Amino acid sequence: MQTLRQVIGDFKKSGRAIGHFNVSDSNQLHAIALASKETGLPVIVGLSEGEREYFPIRHAKALVDVYRTHGINIYLNADHTYSLEKAVAAIDAGVDSIVVDGANLPMAANIALVKAVVEYAKSKKTFWGGRDIVVEGELGYIGTSSKQLDALPEGVTLENLTSIVDAKQFVAESGVACFAPAVGNIHGMLKNAAEPRLHPERVKEIADMVGIPLVLHGASGNTAEDIKECITAGVAVVHINTEFRVAYRDALRDQIAQNPDETAPYKLLTPVVQKLKEFIIQKQHLFAKA
Repeated sequence: MQTLRQVIGDFKKSGRAIGHFNVSDSNQLHAIALASKETGLPVIVGLSEGEREYFPIRHAKALVDVYRTHGINIYLNADHTYSLEKAVAAIDAGVDSIVVDGANLPMAANIALVKAVVEYAKSKKTFWGGRDIVVEGELGYIGTSSKQLDALPEGVTLENLTSIVDAKQFVAESGVACFAPAVGNIHGMLKNAAEPRLHPERVKEIADMVGIPLVLHGASGNTAEDIKECITAGVAVVHINTEFRVAYRDALRDQIAQNPDETAPYKLLTPVVQKLKEFIIQKQHLFAKA
């Protein structure tokens, strides 16, 4: 099985992107594994700090390892990690990658935090082998909440898109393997309005400048056209969370409404997992055929 770094590199070279889907429980993880098995495409599952409090990263790692024994190319990411202490804990738990989120910090502090995580991750890879952990950094504000929103988060503006100059400095000084800029994307989904337009032209400018794979966070609700253009411009990983959560909630609500007297969780959840699998398959094909 290839390392995640190798897979991301291969997808970047071929102008495709890998789907990254956040999970909060084993049902979502099971749906993702089933989808990846059916499509034959690699997939990344991520847990943010909040998600890891409910669904411990070591539990997710154990399940990921089981799915790998069945030939599924599934990778585990510690998403949105805000401190060196939490980053060390996630790396020690066996993740394949980690997102160090210092986007709300001054740039120098963001770089310092990410650089410290990069150095710790490197310590796990030795001359004789060891783990190759992908470290990703973020620069630029895209909001913080993966939920349905009434309005754009304050601070998500054209003026606050990640600049090419800042991106170059951040990547050069931090040593990250992947970089997540603000390019019109937001975390969460707007309830009653279309998502803001993405800016693939800025994606291309940054990708050309930094020379490493870019990651598109907050892609829930964005149009297929916008996402495809960003992938063509240099995005190699696309994150989906809120849209997946909404699909889960709606499918479960429908099952309960249709079967109000059912008390067996597996009877309610089996069709829900099937719906989630179909959702993941559609997204994987979109990202891999850009």
